[in-house]
Amino acid sequence: MTWIDGYVIPVLEARRADYARMARTAAHVFIKHGALHVLESWSADLPAGEVTDFRRAVAAEEGEGVVFSMIVWPDRATRDAGHKAVFEDPRMAEAIDMSVFNSKRMIIGGFEEILSMRASGGEGA
Repeated sequence: MTWIDGYVIPVLEARRADYARMARTAAHVFIKHGALHVLESWSADLPAGEVTDFRRAVAAEEGEGVVFSMIVWPDRATRDAGHKAVFEDPRMAEAIDMSVFNSKRMIIGGFEEILSMRASGGEGA
């Protein structure tokens, strides 16, 4: 069953390019160690919720954007082995700059896929 690691991360807007460079390197490492897909996205439209929202979830401060990220794995076993290998890969130690984001306010979770749907070659639903 497909496994997804999800992340919501506050990142200084002034460090957006630094984060993107770091994420690009990390994505190559995750793919090398079994991930099927890596997605990194930068906040562009975050409506304020009545109780909570993306900005409040990570206590985003003035001058910070919010990154929504996910890594798709074929299954949990591949993820567990791949995740261990990723953090033993020397490219990760070189790529990760903890000054780019605040890891104490990062949200991390693992998810089992229950639905996946993509648009197909022009056929209607």
